[in-house]
Amino acid sequence: MKIIILLNRSFLVGVAALLLLPVSIQATSSDNMHQLYQNNCASCHGSDHGGYLAPALNEETLKGRSPTALRSLIMTGSFETLMPPFFGRLSDQEIRAMVKHLQSTPKLDNPPWTIKDMKASLKVYVKDESKLPTKPTYQIDSMDDLIGVAARGKYGRGKGSKAVFINSKTHKIVGEIETGTAAHIIDFDPANERWAYVKTDTAELFKVDLYSMKAVRSIKTGFNGPALGVSRDGKHIMAGSFVPHNAVILNSDLEPLKLLELEGVDPDGKKVTSDSGMIIGTPYADVFAIALENAGQVWVVDLKDGFPITKIKNVGRHLHDAFLTHKGRKLMVASYDDSVVIAIDLKDRKIIKKLKAGCVPHVGGGSAVKVDGRTLGFGTNFGTCEKTVVSVWDLDKMELIKQVPVSGGTESPAAHANAPYVAVDIITKDRRARTIQLIDKKTLEVVKTLDVGGHAYFPEYSADGKYLYVSAGYAGDEVVVYDSTSLKKKASIQMESPAGIFSRGRVKYMTRGLSPDEME
Repeated sequence: MKIIILLNRSFLVGVAALLLLPVSIQATSSDNMHQLYQNNCASCHGSDHGGYLAPALNEETLKGRSPTALRSLIMTGSFETLMPPFFGRLSDQEIRAMVKHLQSTPKLDNPPWTIKDMKASLKVYVKDESKLPTKPTYQIDSMDDLIGVAARGKYGRGKGSKAVFINSKTHKIVGEIETGTAAHIIDFDPANERWAYVKTDTAELFKVDLYSMKAVRSIKTGFNGPALGVSRDGKHIMAGSFVPHNAVILNSDLEPLKLLELEGVDPDGKKVTSDSGMIIGTPYADVFAIALENAGQVWVVDLKDGFPITKIKNVGRHLHDAFLTHKGRKLMVASYDDSVVIAIDLKDRKIIKKLKAGCVPHVGGGSAVKVDGRTLGFGTNFGTCEKTVVSVWDLDKMELIKQVPVSGGTESPAAHANAPYVAVDIITKDRRARTIQLIDKKTLEVVKTLDVGGHAYFPEYSADGKYLYVSAGYAGDEVVVYDSTSLKKKASIQMESPAGIFSRGRVKYMTRGLSPDEME
């Protein structure tokens, strides 16, 4: 089971949710079909045919499926996914050949992508960075006011796939970086305000100069996987993959320094290789933490000679995302299959406690707030089980204090010290997916539901907490901006299939909802 950090709703709809294939491909040999799949489908369905943002497409998952039914799905497309109708785009012969290819291809066994491959993929767009501007080329009061949006594009590729940067005080776009395939995650350099890093679904990593709004370099770090972290001094980047099962440490110029093979003994005693779950840098120390999804381990990587690793084992089954608290010393990791969130002390490098969570807990980028002297953490939950809830923990005592009923599964919480509400997005396959729900920080009750006009994704507050940004995908194709107190709509920013939203202000407080002086 593969559930990814940022897109887990209607991207999973339909077995044949293929991405746009070129009309020009005429040959239907096995080799050509393989290349056609890799170039155009793998970013959603996995380079290993094992699934990613969309279902696995291989001989096992499609066993017994009617070729006629699959042909029909490809011809008509899958409503409310990134898959277009292929009628008129591909010939009947090409569609038949693709169906045959998918139904006869096994899941591939961890195809390699080496440091040599990475180095060969490195592209330099700005050779002399000393000639870049010394200040922003657009009007902005503070770089913390920047908000980045990962726009996926109409079909998950093409000109609509980009990182879009917005001045959160004027709600105007100040820059766009085309990424070729769907942008997935944006991270910022904590030590130098001019740099950002953008990673795509196809594991292309871009270094972006925020002053000129230009990509200066890019490198392909794998085939699939969104995991990305930046060290507290900005000198190291770490990127992890689903395919292949590895992670790479790079310097700030995107030159690979060390490749980590992700493998270990899982909590059930089985030796496995593993997808990369979250990767996170911390203001607490010169380390990265990485979750090995399938191995149930968290590795703490020291950023010194040789990059030594401390392996924390038996953390949980199917680890994925995480957030930091207590000035970055404590790491809260979600374990999907155990319905717990595990607190880890990054100083002592050991498990503090396993906290009860809802069904299939997903903490996103995390949210925490200070209320009456307590540090409260909020965790969203993909699963429904008997009820859908948002879990609330006392992070000082490390105990569950409440599970707040919400209208559906949830994916990403957002909070801010200056805003009264914790916002969560609802993930369903019906009209509820157009909504976000607002939880009062003091009463811990849902007090408002907003319909954003399209599928609601990834709420995020501006750095000053005055505005709440929400992606409205599909029917909306816009980012909607609300006043964080009155919840009145203030602006609409158009783009194709907006998804993750990332405030540069995060680098100061790490956990959404806490101001820097509250990271106690």
